[in-house]
Amino acid sequence: MEHDIRPWGEYWVLEDAETHKVKRILVNPGGRLSLQYHHHRAEVWTMVSGIGTITINDEIKNYKAREVAQIPLVTHHRMDNKTKDPVIFIEVQYGTYFGEDDIVRVEDDYNRV
Repeated sequence: MEHDIRPWGEYWVLEDAETHKVKRILVNPGGRLSLQYHHHRAEVWTMVSGIGTITINDEIKNYKAREVAQIPLVTHHRMDNKTKDPVIFIEVQYGTYFGEDDIVRVEDDYNRV
């Protein structure tokens, strides 16, 4: 199982297929993913635990366990953990390409390009 540590937390790839990719993502307290979008994939985020603040374009909303956020292709999005507990969610990517180089960062707290 692929595992990667990022400045905001870590993720595990649970499945990587031709038609989709599934990740378990943990966001540390105070961690925030970059504001980003993708040219080749859409995503569905299902909250498992914690309270995550999700931005989808201009809408910012708190999500808790069992709630789902749908992120269409080429839509600005980010996950922000403003709490003192870890946030865990399952990300299902679907589209034509799932490489990490399909991340277009609009804003990033960690100065990544």
